[in-house]
Amino acid sequence: MLGRLGRRFGLSPIPLYLLAGLAFGHGGVIPLSASEEFIGIGAQIGVILLLVMLGLEYSADELVDNLRSAAPAGLIDMLLNALPGAAFALVLGWDWKAALVLAGITWVSSSGVIAKVLGDLGRVGNRETPVILSVLVIEDLAMAFYLPIATAVLAGVGLVDGLGTLAVAVVTVIAVLVIAIRYGGEISDFMSVKDPEALLLSVLGMTLFIAGVAGELKVSEAVGAFLVGIALSGPVAHHAVQMLSPLRDLFAAVFFVFFGLSTDPNDMPGVILPALALAVLTMLTKVLTGYLAARRAGIGLPGQVRAGLALMPRGEFSVVIAGLAVAYGVDPRLAPLATAYVLITVVTGPMLARLPDYPWFKEIVRKRMAARRTVKKPLAATD
Repeated sequence: MLGRLGRRFGLSPIPLYLLAGLAFGHGGVIPLSASEEFIGIGAQIGVILLLVMLGLEYSADELVDNLRSAAPAGLIDMLLNALPGAAFALVLGWDWKAALVLAGITWVSSSGVIAKVLGDLGRVGNRETPVILSVLVIEDLAMAFYLPIATAVLAGVGLVDGLGTLAVAVVTVIAVLVIAIRYGGEISDFMSVKDPEALLLSVLGMTLFIAGVAGELKVSEAVGAFLVGIALSGPVAHHAVQMLSPLRDLFAAVFFVFFGLSTDPNDMPGVILPALALAVLTMLTKVLTGYLAARRAGIGLPGQVRAGLALMPRGEFSVVIAGLAVAYGVDPRLAPLATAYVLITVVTGPMLARLPDYPWFKEIVRKRMAARRTVKKPLAATD
């Protein structure tokens, strides 16, 4: 019902799932303690399926090309959005581990929500859309390095073990990319698309297995699943997306509900104002990120504005990172703050992304463009 309600009003159902978890979790309106272990396992599967589906959207060649062309935009994105999160945690008096976690939460935009918004607004074919997608790809790839580091830090391993974990993560990511580029076709050919049941079990089984191995190596199950998705290509990837989408939707909903269940709503009032301040700050920095990335790509002012506004929502990865922090017992205020933060950005972000379609907003942009041309002409005459 919540999923249908969200889509009925053109909203992402993510905030509704989080609210459902808050309502029925510990301290909620009607606390339910049944099947917690089952829901917890379902939530882990949800994270894995979210990431493998994300990996299936990209080929290894696309990732490498985007890394080369969009690396400067990715660096700007990290500096403008991760650093404010870390600084905000320190201002609140939290330790450096919480700062590392909050940096990740504020850094990464929601690929799922943004893709849906672009589709709903009919902007998939716009000039700025490849820029938006490039920023998202860089963020997703960066998470393959960030998550192992965060996991090692939160687990309290020593410097040597931490460097070892990071080295394993880096080698694993590079190795998978090399294998995917050179042998991705052979891996995909090994899986037949003629037998849907065998293909489903093969992809799902391999994903869970690799995710489990990655978890044992302290590389993060999510990263392992993401790399499996990248390694598959062609018809196999296309059919896998079709078959895994219903499972992804089911277990992803369980994951968001579970995160809400693990958050005590009684802790929310004390973090609402900090979450709102953080949301306003980092939504503005995301607008600046998209603006600068689109400008660097030679796109006009309307496209720059649309790119910036589209990047504001946070969602899946932010909740994944916050869930990781909860599992390792980081500051108890982090979970309610992250929940409130994601709720604010994922609800207001898609709404604000519609601003460029309003006539009054178009008029503001038009006047701004006219002012730019007026300034440039005298400069050209002087030269």
